[in-house]
Amino acid sequence: MFVTPAYAQDAAGGAFVSFLPLILIFAIMWFLLIRPQQKKLKEHKAMVEALRRGDQVVTQGGIIGKITKVKEDGELEVEIAKDVKVRVLRQTVATVISKTEPADS
Repeated sequence: MFVTPAYAQDAAGGAFVSFLPLILIFAIMWFLLIRPQQKKLKEHKAMVEALRRGDQVVTQGGIIGKITKVKEDGELEVEIAKDVKVRVLRQTVATVISKTEPADS
């Protein structure tokens, strides 16, 4: 049996058509799941890098407090009550409630 050129062309086109649903599923997953998660992660990283003394923050554990000291090793000192200070990691800050204005240099 001989294969005619018409059958050979059809087989190559059929392979692309069979991969088309997989490509579409990946594109949908990219725009609905992966891309928004990367954007959210980038925003959180920028927020954590912009933390400074005097900001009122909420940690992932639900602790609300005011930053009293920013350390270089990735730690923050947060005052949660009068004369009660705890050390937390920068990455555990979930949100910033109120920002302080930068001091004039």
